Amino acid sequence: MSEAYFRVESGALGPEENFLSLDDILMSHEKLPVRMEIPMPRLGAFFLDRSGGAETDNAIPEGTKLELPLWLAKGLFDNKRRILSVELPKIYQEGWRTVFSADANVVDLHKMGPHFYGFGSQLLHFDSPENADISHSLLQTFVGRFRRIMDSSQNAYNEDTSVLVARLDEMERGLFQTGQKGLNDFQCWEKGQASQLTASNLVQNYTKRKFTDMED
Repeated sequence: MSEAYFRVESGALGPEENFLSLDDILMSHEKLPVRMEIPMPRLGAFFLDRSGGAETDNAIPEGTKLELPLWLAKGLFDNKRRILSVELPKIYQEGWRTVFSADANVVDLHKMGPHFYGFGSQLLHFDSPENADISHSLLQTFVGRFRRIMDSSQNAYNEDTSVLVARLDEMERGLFQTGQKGLNDFQCWEKGQASQLTASNLVQNYTKRKFTDMED
């Protein structure tokens, strides 16, 4: 039976998302706090109500703070025109970076942001003066949590793993599943349940032709 969906790898850790990836599509819709640096005509009807500051011509006034999906904030961001400026989400600010450097394993990343690494990598697009610190924190957080994730995946055979993965971000959950697959494959091999090696059809057909030629 063929699978209905073949998982497409995320591209969020690179310069651009992969929009064939469901993980990247979901991640790109996460909200990012921004401040409008110029008035945005005719957009107030979409992002503001009258009580929230929309002007009579439905413009978003300069200085308005709102939350935009990541994909829209990236599309509007322009260093030359200064259409908007981006505020770092709290989880990427200095206070939380200090927590991560102390012990990254205590943080529930899925609660703070299910696409912590991918979303953080995309924040580097906005040329913040804190970009170097953010990228360093992302790397050190991953390194600090990696061993525990893989140890957990290798020591949970035929067990309920929902508690183990509850605090992991989506990329970490993928790593955990990879570790689980490796463990299950090894256990099958150890029990003699692994797939048997068989000759390919090409080799079998070649052998048949060879015997036919010899008989002739």
